[in-house]
Amino acid sequence: MGAMRIRATGWARSFPVSGGVRAGRQWARKHLDDLGWTAQVPDTADDVVLTVSELITNAHIHGHSSAQLVLLWDRRYLYVCVHDSSSELPQPRPPDADRPGGRGLAIIDTLADDWRTRAQTDGKTITACFHAPGQPDPHAGTEG
Repeated sequence: MGAMRIRATGWARSFPVSGGVRAGRQWARKHLDDLGWTAQVPDTADDVVLTVSELITNAHIHGHSSAQLVLLWDRRYLYVCVHDSSSELPQPRPPDADRPGGRGLAIIDTLADDWRTRAQTDGKTITACFHAPGQPDPHAGTEG
């Protein structure tokens, strides 16, 4: 049997609390443009950018730290990973009309094909996954 070859491309950048959300959106959009996602699947590209915005915002507000953003493209999936220095795992909260926040994880759950949180010794990483243009939707035909 031949060895399985995994080909992936990745980009990483840290975004500070001051001005990081806008800069993160612009940085992610540039890479989505380069991958052709903006032209091929503009709605999905918009979903990725909104997810980046929400994850960086969560790192800044709840993690009280800069956000380390990694985009990893393996030609099947685009992984959006944001790491912050807080060890406190996110807790989804029901939306409250009297509180402006609390919707970030619900938004990510709606936009991404999958997402998860991983605790680490130096904080946590939240990863959202988006399937590639032209690939079958992994959730098509599933009930839930």
